[in-house]
Amino acid sequence: MSTPEQYDAIVIGTGEAGKFIAWHLGSKGQRVAAIEKDEIGGACPNVACLPTKNVVHSAKVASFFQRGAEFGIVYDAWHVNMAEVSARRQKMIDGLHEVHLGNFKKSGAEIIKGFGRFLDANTVQVDLNAGGARTLTAPKIFIDTGSRATIDPIPGLVEAQPLTHIQALELDTLPEHLLIAGGGYVGLEFAQAMRRFGSRVTVVERNPRLLHREDPDVSEALHQLFHDEDIDIVTDATITRVEGISGAAVKLHIAQPTGETIIEGTHLLVATGRTPNTQNMGLDLAGVQTTPSGHIRVNDRLETTVPGIWAMGDCAGSPHFTHISFDDFRTVRDNLAQPDPSTPNRSTTGRQVPSCMFTDPELAHVGLTETEAKQQGTAYRLVKIPMLAVLRARTLSETRGFLKALIGPDDRILGFTAFGTGAGELLPAVQLAMVNDLPYTAIRNLIVTHPTLAEGLVSLFSAVPPN
Repeated sequence: MSTPEQYDAIVIGTGEAGKFIAWHLGSKGQRVAAIEKDEIGGACPNVACLPTKNVVHSAKVASFFQRGAEFGIVYDAWHVNMAEVSARRQKMIDGLHEVHLGNFKKSGAEIIKGFGRFLDANTVQVDLNAGGARTLTAPKIFIDTGSRATIDPIPGLVEAQPLTHIQALELDTLPEHLLIAGGGYVGLEFAQAMRRFGSRVTVVERNPRLLHREDPDVSEALHQLFHDEDIDIVTDATITRVEGISGAAVKLHIAQPTGETIIEGTHLLVATGRTPNTQNMGLDLAGVQTTPSGHIRVNDRLETTVPGIWAMGDCAGSPHFTHISFDDFRTVRDNLAQPDPSTPNRSTTGRQVPSCMFTDPELAHVGLTETEAKQQGTAYRLVKIPMLAVLRARTLSETRGFLKALIGPDDRILGFTAFGTGAGELLPAVQLAMVNDLPYTAIRNLIVTHPTLAEGLVSLFSAVPPN
């Protein structure tokens, strides 16, 4: 083995946490090697969050054309050009790619394209995409390798060559009938978008209802939304066998409590979960332990079982959101700056985990759900209003959905859920109150610009029942 190249830090994976730690340490004058086998910047700006929302917005524009008469606009000769939808997405990705390259150049962190694997706790070999290999060593190594779509061991599934979210984003022709395995965030966002573009869509969900971990009223609202948009939903369904090839013809053999059936379509999208990218990395050679699910074992400071090695983001088992990966970066960054390791500056324990699903309307949530509160025996008062009560929603003709919150005996906000237009934009005000232990009255008593969607928070918290 050649003499390893010496660095101050090695970052394996340039996802949200990885790129930010590379930029941070590089800007501090440290010699940093950032190893990436795929696209710079990780999944979010290339094949996940941002491209998906780009396509979802194109589908929203298509829905406006479909609803044109409702707004007094008549335009009959319109159609969806999937090649142009894809081109718009790619144009955004190209712009983000340039931004990322600029940030790496500015920070001084070096990008190495290839697959990184441990030789020992301080040494990483990079099998270069262009051929050959480099051996690097550093006292600090950060792992941010993300996750990938899970392909369940169902007979015929691999042979069917199903789409994942990556291939679904790249479609430049519209599927005639898209079958989607999975009724979670990814599956539901794609289901609505593709239906609005003109595909027939069937969602197959193994649980009794969509988003089964959400409260029943949320699932019910989603079921109604998809029914109204003519999207077929098959629940309590286990796929036992797959026949055919996605893109031509595919058959799903389904087992339900009522019996067995076959669903046929032209394309199959698999969106049933995520698998951490931790295989074949030589983690055992470094002494880094993993969990039974394959995630890298970390503590609340995101330190692995080996001193000097950290793991962040999906591969570390953090909630699979880009904003959580960014907070992982902040946790590691701030604790690196803390001279006394016995008094950590930041911890992942008890942190807020807000979420937003970008269907139309959006579903946003933070804190406890009603279901969780009941399971924990937590006392709460429920307040809930329809989006129809939010006057801005009326001006937009977007009145589907509701706002609701759980209020504790001490008037603190325990949880908040919004299913409505612009729901994700309502989260920060509620989060700020929650993280600072402010009573709900702090939001209720605000003077909020009229007419805005945020005004709905005043209406919501003005309706809290007495203690």
